[in-house]
Amino acid sequence: MTDGILPSQLIEALIGDGALFAEDDVAPDQVQPASLDLRLGRRAWRVRASFLPRPGGRVAERIAELAMHQLDLAGGAVLERGCVYIAELQEQARLPLAIAARANPKSSTGRLDVFVRLLTDGQPAFDDVTAGYAGPMFLEIAPQTFSVLAREGTRLNQLRLRRGPPAPLAVRTVGVDLSGEIVGFRARRHAGVIDLDLEAGHDPADFWEPLATRHGGLLLDPGEFYILASREEIEIPVLQAAEMTPIDPTVGEFRVHYAGFFDPGFGTAEAGGEGSRAVLEVRSHETPFLLEHGQTVARLTFETLAERPARLYGFGGSHYQRQGLRLAKHFRGW
Repeated sequence: MTDGILPSQLIEALIGDGALFAEDDVAPDQVQPASLDLRLGRRAWRVRASFLPRPGGRVAERIAELAMHQLDLAGGAVLERGCVYIAELQEQARLPLAIAARANPKSSTGRLDVFVRLLTDGQPAFDDVTAGYAGPMFLEIAPQTFSVLAREGTRLNQLRLRRGPPAPLAVRTVGVDLSGEIVGFRARRHAGVIDLDLEAGHDPADFWEPLATRHGGLLLDPGEFYILASREEIEIPVLQAAEMTPIDPTVGEFRVHYAGFFDPGFGTAEAGGEGSRAVLEVRSHETPFLLEHGQTVARLTFETLAERPARLYGFGGSHYQRQGLRLAKHFRGW
């Protein structure tokens, strides 16, 4: 069998074999071209601090030590900005010894500045699932800018599965586009609650401030959250997937792109995505930073798939295919 990231049909085969399962069966629309959407379970806990399980230890043990109170997500619960929560996920794993996995926030999650990371028993690292892992999965949720309403079944992250070791094919740098009349958006502080399951149901003006450049640049204020767009059109070949990673800190005092996974077919003519740009989630660090048009802000690392996916990105309609500068799907058009 060929090594690489598993496409949709091989993910479906794993589900059929019971390697990924849930008490409430995995829904067909959770399977993406090269990833699996994960769903929140019924229980979540407000915890005193972020944590990792001890080597060989269980996540549930650390929750018992650090939990402040438990939330029932069956009817929905507000997760407040500045707080840390751990939620059980509906999906569990019994991975084959040759299959490992890695999680990423979904695009819409990152665009809301909701920081999420996967936790598994005995794994002293976020987001990585070791080959052959068998057990439950949990999600750390830390809303940074907006308080959010979450429910049992809400999908905040996705799981990529891989056979064999990571094998990067190429790295491409990405610059920022500051050429338009509106070049980006800055999140408003003290805004209302965002319903994570309500699409096109929020007025963007209540949550975002549009931005224009001054003297050709955009000044990033420390601690603020911005939505910008890439200067380059992004195209992910049908036999590849890509991950966007932050730039080297020596190039600028800011972080770009919490949700860094691009499915095969994004931006391709074959999938109807010509002209697609990457939306950049940007947070400045301790000092103000002047960002200029075209400046390198991130890197795309491409990796091969184990075989061609049965479906491409945007196969059932996508919020972000052919996108330019665009807010999350929860907002109406600007």
